[in-house]
Amino acid sequence: MGTAQQTSRQHLVSQVLLKEFTMPEPKGGSRQLLPFDLHNPGRVHKRMPTSRCGWAENFVAVDSPSVEALWGDVERRVPAALAAVHAGTPFADPLHVDVLRDLVVLHYVRSLHYRDVHADSIERARTRLIAKVITQYPEQLRLEALRETGLYLSGPAALGAFAERLIERSTIMRDRESGKLFRTSIEDTFHKMRDLASTRRLEVITPETGQFLIGDNPALTLCVKESRTIYGMAFGDAQTLLLPIGPKHLLSLGTEDVTLTVPQSFVDRLNAVQVHAAHRYVYLHPESGLEPFVERAAQRRPAGDRTI
Repeated sequence: MGTAQQTSRQHLVSQVLLKEFTMPEPKGGSRQLLPFDLHNPGRVHKRMPTSRCGWAENFVAVDSPSVEALWGDVERRVPAALAAVHAGTPFADPLHVDVLRDLVVLHYVRSLHYRDVHADSIERARTRLIAKVITQYPEQLRLEALRETGLYLSGPAALGAFAERLIERSTIMRDRESGKLFRTSIEDTFHKMRDLASTRRLEVITPETGQFLIGDNPALTLCVKESRTIYGMAFGDAQTLLLPIGPKHLLSLGTEDVTLTVPQSFVDRLNAVQVHAAHRYVYLHPESGLEPFVERAAQRRPAGDRTI
């Protein structure tokens, strides 16, 4: 029996979701959307099919078939749930609510933002461990260095370098380098986040006017305090976790299952959050007319500030 092959080009934004932002090309062409490159906001942006959008190279670098199967289990059930949203009956079937909530969680975990958080947490843990070993076990370090190298290490810099060398040889660090640690982490986090999100209800939000867009880090934690909109905090500190699912619909994890209509000002603020939180691209319906809005928002993207 054959083994599933590693997938190099891995979609972070589900194609089933990106298709909601597409329209058919003239003369029977394929459905396409408009990717907007935030690194080059002034360029002419060309329409593309969903297969060319929302992906990363080797996002999960080892044993990707296992996570692809996990994502696929959710994504296969999404079209029926989206059809219920379009029909105005998102809560008629509890299974649709479950899959839409899972779709939000999937995009929160399967994201460049989560990969960065994971890498930062591992690096902080490595730094703390090196400091702990130097402080609590200096003599053991000196003896091990003497045994391995024949050198007696005296200064803290030499001890730190040797401690780092030992830690880099550990199984967990080797798993980090191979990508195995990230694959395990992303699967575990998805299951934990799905359990946490199951206690939340689902809000289906529709614009009074205007359209939503979607970024390449689309599922975002959000907290509104007075006139400030803050995004990107830990799930437990957020008021909601939201995800655009089409130009006319956005999902938000809240306190009750409800459909809401929001004014243009609210749509603009959520669209600005998508632009600010994106890694590089946002995706628009080709006839949304949002290009000038995105270009202005791209020029105001702050470095490190997660407040709008």
